[in-house]
Amino acid sequence: MTPLAGVLPAVTCSAQAAMLAGSLPTENGVVGNGWLFRETGEVRFWLQSNRLIEGETIYAAARRIARERGERFTCAKLFWWFNQGAPVDWSVTPKPHYGADGSKAFGIHGSPSELPAELEAALGAFPFHTFWGPLAGLAASQWIAAAAADVLRRRQPTLTLVYLPHLDYDLQRFGPDAACVPTRLAEVDACAGMVIDAAREIGALVVVVSEYGLVSVRRPVMINRVLREAGWLAVRPGPFGEMLDTFGSRAFAVADHQVAHVYVADPVFVPAVAGQLGEISGVDQVLDRAAQRELGLDHARSGELVVLAERDAWFAYPYWLDDAAAPDFARTVDIHRKPGYDPCELFIDPALCGPRLRVAARLLQKKLGMRYLMDVIPLDPSLVRGSHGLAPANPLDGPTFITATMSPNLPTRMTDLKPWLLQVMGLTDGA
Repeated sequence: MTPLAGVLPAVTCSAQAAMLAGSLPTENGVVGNGWLFRETGEVRFWLQSNRLIEGETIYAAARRIARERGERFTCAKLFWWFNQGAPVDWSVTPKPHYGADGSKAFGIHGSPSELPAELEAALGAFPFHTFWGPLAGLAASQWIAAAAADVLRRRQPTLTLVYLPHLDYDLQRFGPDAACVPTRLAEVDACAGMVIDAAREIGALVVVVSEYGLVSVRRPVMINRVLREAGWLAVRPGPFGEMLDTFGSRAFAVADHQVAHVYVADPVFVPAVAGQLGEISGVDQVLDRAAQRELGLDHARSGELVVLAERDAWFAYPYWLDDAAAPDFARTVDIHRKPGYDPCELFIDPALCGPRLRVAARLLQKKLGMRYLMDVIPLDPSLVRGSHGLAPANPLDGPTFITATMSPNLPTRMTDLKPWLLQVMGLTDGA
């Protein structure tokens, strides 16, 4: 076991892209869990397209090298991000179905197209409601682990990528020092054990990696409200609440845990916006393009400024000044519509009277075919007790690499994983 030097931001999509591509965000383009698409003016989070990763991924490189040698390489990608369109043999990922009337039905997607149905026939329906949201917990990781074990035993891929999300949930809800953490560790250990047992049965080497370490936080930083009060951020009022107007804003922040990309419409405003941001309580650093370049984060998708929180703080996305004007999606689990990451989606609003009854009523509306909002998410970011995104103060508190081999050149950086795995599989370029 050895610590891994991670990437900035230390968040899921950037970390997974760094491992898959063997490069930093400045090269692979994955500058966070979401960013502003400048061409359309849309902030998009949690996109699944493999084409968002710039550069050759490990499975693409392995397949190319194997083909050149006349050898066979197969890969399974199970719940790792950037799943759709990935050049792999077997894949499964969460993907709801969306109706024309705005309704949503849980589901999983994969390739070949019959694989998700085969797994659900064997294991039961994927418990989507436990993958994210107020009920997020063990059941999702158990299902993923069982599915991975099934694919390992029946397909025996050369490389299998399995993502178990379990530890994220309560460590964000209650913090890494919470009394429940040892129990959560034992639970994820049991899930990993299911995968490890199957891997050992087929003679596969087991490698365990993590994306980041979490820290205790006590201060949400309302960065967009500061920008709005200063006159930089614009909104569009409407029948569904205030919506962020990215084209009308001179500056706004895409909040992503302890890192925020700040997009500034005109370069002439950058110094003034940077000065304003630097005065916010809870802000540690404001990075211009030169500083981003030094940290491997300078990319066209990055904000003109990148803001880092102090270690006990994190950035909340709300841009409205009055909760009565909050957009309708703010009180729902809606990871694709919100222009920032919202860990409040892990909670049911404690201010609700009879929350279970409210949920039941909404589910009844859904069953009857009525339009409804599952509006049970709180707007209070002070509920959140754990976050991530920064480099760890102590390397032992950051990402970890574990394996059973005594290779003399174990990876020390997240970007080393791709070349190391290619070497272990005997697929290094030029070998």
